[in-house]
Amino acid sequence: MPEPAKTVTACLLIIGNEILSGRTKDANLQFLALELNKLGIRLTEVRVIPDIEQTVVDTVNEVRKKFDYVFTTGGIGPTHDDITADCIAKAFGVGISEHPEAVARMTRHYGDAALFTPARRRMARVPHGGTLVDNPVSVAPGFQMENVFTFAGIPSVHAGHVRRHEAPAGGRRPGGVTHGAYQPPRGHHRRTAGRAAEALDDLDIGSYPAFRNGKTSVSLVLRGTDDARLATAAAELIVTIRKMNGEAEEFVQ
Repeated sequence: MPEPAKTVTACLLIIGNEILSGRTKDANLQFLALELNKLGIRLTEVRVIPDIEQTVVDTVNEVRKKFDYVFTTGGIGPTHDDITADCIAKAFGVGISEHPEAVARMTRHYGDAALFTPARRRMARVPHGGTLVDNPVSVAPGFQMENVFTFAGIPSVHAGHVRRHEAPAGGRRPGGVTHGAYQPPRGHHRRTAGRAAEALDDLDIGSYPAFRNGKTSVSLVLRGTDDARLATAAAELIVTIRKMNGEAEEFVQ
């Protein structure tokens, strides 16, 4: 009798304090599970972990040995709390730097060099040896390191990452860089978050994109121990957003 086919397994790591706090509801688990099912890959474990470097590194190293595939979501944006790419590099024991092709794509996308800010350039950083995974929504790519795929947490971008690689039934490794037409982003929440991060480098800042009432929006959450500095930073942030023709409303928790 023929041997039964091996079950090809996957693990999803949802990375982000905003998920654990309840501020943001995960919208990627169901989509990824359904897409993997189409490929004959069974999602057998999901973990939600905080934006803590050692926790991410240890968890990635644990699950990449245990499962055929590992997918991570969250933490590859332009703000200072986006540490996933650095953590993946540390887990694999390699360096991290700007990927030339990622820089080229983003340079073409933004056009004006002044718009390609240092915060946005963070999204072009890839662990050494990583392979780009296209982002047809907002250009900044995800990446693959061996059996670990690192994708964005924003649902529309996450879906774009997932759909930009293919694997046949039976779970052969989704492969390589794909090339396709880029679509412009559907809002300026990443732009706002990136510029704001540059001005608030002495505080922790969380960026939580959303789509409400037919419009893209983003909640920028400042954390610190100095009430006066927080109040000043919030005022500076509101001014920055309004200079970019955005709408801003302050709330205190």
